[in-house]
Amino acid sequence: MHALATELNETLQNTIVDAMLSDVGQRMFFPKGIVAQSAEAGQKATRFNATIGMATSNGQPMYLSDIYNKFAENSFKPSELFSYAPGGGDQQLRALWKTQMLVKNPSLAGKSISLPIVTSGLTHGLSMLAQLFSQEGDTLVIPDLAWDNYELIFKYQVNSDVLTFPLYNSEGGFNVAGLRKALLSIADKKARLLLNFPNNPTGYTPSKTEMAAIADALVELAGLGMKLMVISDDAYYGLFFEQETATQSLFSYLCDAHPNIFAVKCDAATKEDMVWGFRIGFITYGSKGLTEAHYDALNKKTLGIIRSTVSNCDKPGQSLLLKAMQEGKRYQADKLAACEEMEKRYRILKEVLKKYEGNTLLTPYPFNSGYFMAFKTKGSAEALRRHLLDNYQIGCINIADVTLRLAYCSVECDKIAELVDLVYQAAGEAWN
Repeated sequence: MHALATELNETLQNTIVDAMLSDVGQRMFFPKGIVAQSAEAGQKATRFNATIGMATSNGQPMYLSDIYNKFAENSFKPSELFSYAPGGGDQQLRALWKTQMLVKNPSLAGKSISLPIVTSGLTHGLSMLAQLFSQEGDTLVIPDLAWDNYELIFKYQVNSDVLTFPLYNSEGGFNVAGLRKALLSIADKKARLLLNFPNNPTGYTPSKTEMAAIADALVELAGLGMKLMVISDDAYYGLFFEQETATQSLFSYLCDAHPNIFAVKCDAATKEDMVWGFRIGFITYGSKGLTEAHYDALNKKTLGIIRSTVSNCDKPGQSLLLKAMQEGKRYQADKLAACEEMEKRYRILKEVLKKYEGNTLLTPYPFNSGYFMAFKTKGSAEALRRHLLDNYQIGCINIADVTLRLAYCSVECDKIAELVDLVYQAAGEAWN
């Protein structure tokens, strides 16, 4: 093992992070190579900087004018668009994202968490977590209604076992008892848990009471000696439409709850700031008892994964987002307007679905947030999907042939009723 990896492992020894690291995670480190030496030169090499492989002129990167001229004059320096980004992301953006995280999650105040690290989108963040903290013989626990990419990443990329539990209980709320039962069934009393709220595909977020109950159940298991890594996928954070819905991330409940709980927050500007193609995500770590030295070692392992996969993340996207967050005249207003529009579509959809209550062909799962809603289907969801596409030119998503997901986020308010009517009509035709 490399000496730098050994040093990081010694720093993390006897922590929950140490207990969760995969073999890859144990071996990972951030090299004192080109990137590290270039960063050091950036601070001290005032005469000549002959470190990084980037063509420059007069202290700025060279560029294609056909690209640079697409930006308003004097809005960006060439270095803000064409330079390499630091391995962990723009330092100002990381700090600002953390500041906003504390505003959105007031209960994080005073708690020790890491500085967010920029990833190339939320999926990239999850992939890195899988490499660092999961491998063959480990178990990932997810709800039965979950994003299909979780299995692709954890099961087929790093060969972990995937254990599911029913998302809903018999009353249509979050199934805390089912989650607890699934975790207790794991023989080695060590698990990775991945929860996504608002949920994709169902659009469900637990109530404040349910979220507290989830946290209480996990703390109870941790107190019994179970070691837990809890990943909060907050991709759709902020899109909450009901008063009783929990509006703070599960991460804020768990990041200092128990030394046996390693909490990780995966979020992104993707949906929160409506920059889907920018591919800007963040990873933030937290656990009771972790020190700044622990977080530094953990971040260096994460930087090592970034360095060995994408090297560094998108620079122009980070610069554009940072400018909007720092100087944007309509940054908050546009975000609020988009959220209000999503809530309007949500309320229309809820009202339209009332006329189909009791229809057994399609049963809506409870939903209260996010971009989606989903139906439990009486017949083949794939057959219905194909029928809708071929006969009505309507696209939707089949999940495991028993669930049909609708993304109402992309349907205008005045079209939602027509969409729902046609989906129910097509179900009667497809399953006759």
